[in-house]
Amino acid sequence: MRELLARIDDRQAAGREEVARLREQITKLSEQLAAVEHRLERLEIARETVLEIAEDSDSESGGAAPLPPAYHQILALFENDEHGLRARDICEALGTGTENRNVEGVRAKLKRLVSRRILTEPEPGLFTMPRPAN
Repeated sequence: MRELLARIDDRQAAGREEVARLREQITKLSEQLAAVEHRLERLEIARETVLEIAEDSDSESGGAAPLPPAYHQILALFENDEHGLRARDICEALGTGTENRNVEGVRAKLKRLVSRRILTEPEPGLFTMPRPAN
């Protein structure tokens, strides 16, 4: 009988250890989830700000048409980018494929965004979000 009780005690101890380990994982995952949710909130605010500025810029420059959804997806990639993106990078990030037709289609959109002064092209083929002068 003591042997059986010892086995039960061992299983209880193992169960308690597993519960503690799982609770620790839940805590870490909860912290990671909160951080990602916070980052998403900031990105949404940044997106709205960019769109407001673009609309203001459009209305000041003669009321250019609003941007289609595909352009908003492209602009979202620039929100946290500091080094610039190329058309192929954007195709990969959006999962549209990297065939020439896809890359050239994105490149045309990027050039339109440059012409609207929403993006800049500091060197051929490299596109960036304009940064405020300090």
